[in-house]
Amino acid sequence: MYFFLSNLSFIDICHSTVTVPKMLADFLSTEKTISFGGCVAQMFFLHLFACTEIFLLTVMAYDRYVAICNPMHYLTVMNHKVCGLLAGTIWLGGTVHSLALIGMTLKLPFCGPQEVDNFFCDVPPVIRLACTDTYIIEVLIVSNSGLISVVCFVVLVVSYGVILVSLRNRFAEGRRKALSTCAAHLTVVTLFLGHCIFIYSRPSTSFKEDKVVSVFFTAVTPLLNPIIYTLRNEDMKRALNKLVGQKVNVEKNSTTCNPYSVKLPFFIPTSARASMIPGNDTTVKEFILSGLTTNHNVELALFAFFIVIYTSILIGNILIVATIVYDHHLHSPMYFFLSNLSFIDVCHSSVVMPKMLADFLTETKTISFGECIAQMFFLHLFACTEIFLLTIMAYDRYAAICNPLHYATIMSRRVCLQLAVAMWLGGLLHSIALTALTLNLPYCGPNDIDNFFCDVPLVIKLACADTYVFEVLIVSNSGLISVVCFVVLVISYVVILISLRNRFSEGRRKALSTCAAHLTVVTFFLGHCIFIYLRPAKSLAADKVVSIFFTAVTPLLNPVIYTLRNEDMISALNKLRGRQVTSGEKGQ
Repeated sequence: MYFFLSNLSFIDICHSTVTVPKMLADFLSTEKTISFGGCVAQMFFLHLFACTEIFLLTVMAYDRYVAICNPMHYLTVMNHKVCGLLAGTIWLGGTVHSLALIGMTLKLPFCGPQEVDNFFCDVPPVIRLACTDTYIIEVLIVSNSGLISVVCFVVLVVSYGVILVSLRNRFAEGRRKALSTCAAHLTVVTLFLGHCIFIYSRPSTSFKEDKVVSVFFTAVTPLLNPIIYTLRNEDMKRALNKLVGQKVNVEKNSTTCNPYSVKLPFFIPTSARASMIPGNDTTVKEFILSGLTTNHNVELALFAFFIVIYTSILIGNILIVATIVYDHHLHSPMYFFLSNLSFIDVCHSSVVMPKMLADFLTETKTISFGECIAQMFFLHLFACTEIFLLTIMAYDRYAAICNPLHYATIMSRRVCLQLAVAMWLGGLLHSIALTALTLNLPYCGPNDIDNFFCDVPLVIKLACADTYVFEVLIVSNSGLISVVCFVVLVISYVVILISLRNRFSEGRRKALSTCAAHLTVVTFFLGHCIFIYLRPAKSLAADKVVSIFFTAVTPLLNPVIYTLRNEDMISALNKLRGRQVTSGEKGQ
């Protein structure tokens, strides 16, 4: 609790320092100017510290939920490794959020006017000064900052609702203390997130209330932290008294706090404290995979079937990449992303299928601990990157169909490369986070994985520790990414369908054909992710069937859907084949 509170105080110092010193200096000067670089830096650090604080407030609500609703496992759930990992994650999330917003703002042209209608630089008032249509950027800001604010606020309200329900059967004193802590936290949350929702969940237009709300956001809210958390907290009062030299009676059994220790809640019985120290030994050196079946004859038939599937995946997707690279007529954003999708499908299927095929021919299906971790890492790297890519492809189709006159400007070569780098970076961060979570757990047996490959939900079930917090993090990571991207995709296609009402029948048919193909791949791929990662880590009979679609069928859909139903691709393939035939005849 106090580790996160110290982080909150540090963030509040940084957050207020970004805007308040400049505001004070402007009170004493007649010309209130800021350089372009200073403005960009102010926006970057403002969103870095603000978004990090939003994530931190959410983490603090989770900490209070565990302390009040699951006190017996509090030290296990909120150990120093978890606290450090959560702190690193919130800072990483704030950095990614801020970089995304600044990246969008810097791409805009600014040629006048240059008057920002506020006392500091923020993304909404600055992009209003751009000499171009900023509708897409405004939508992205709402879907980024606005969505983060609304989702975190809803999560916080729900968590406090759960806490209030769980307090019904507590003693009056314990209930009073818990409610006091939660009320203080909720006050800060409401004032802080209220500003974010008001500013970033609407179009970029000026209201007269904006400046008043911004003053609360930049100056008043950071002041609430020491007032609410210090003057109303007995532990903090005693610590402050000790710090200034006053003598305070300290209980003989009290423990010394350090920045990474977690204080036991006041309502945990003394007899239960000794059993709450988690272990950290890993003795498992390999895992045993159950596979798809134990019948050897069936395994041979499955080997023949899946070797054809895997070969088709490799040939089909590699052929798509080669065709797009060869034919300069296909050097457009749509086919650039399609070649990326084919490359990812080759890598994605190669993470799992070669091992699956080899296991069909062996009796003992084992995988070393290191190979299991590597398989999970690359599986989530390529899967998450593909999710982001499918979302980008939907945005590309939206820009092409709904805004065709500005398509070349919106989806320029530079933008396409930036989006490609962003999706790979996002997949890498996601995979590192999940793999790190898994490696932090101790494994001492059993070592039987009920599937034909290693995946995070399957592996953490084998850990010799309470994995509840890890399951929650998996759902909030993989599950949330899958659901959010799927919702964004569905909304984009709804917008596309609405815009197609006034198009010619031929153009409407082609656009619908392209979108239908894309949506088919999306449904198969994200359907698996939502089914697996948006529930607790427990095995269901349907898991293996769904995983087959995820690892073998979906990568095959890409060449089938995008090649056999696409006239441009068929034409390019015929040209490539004709060139090879001609070269062969000349060689003879």
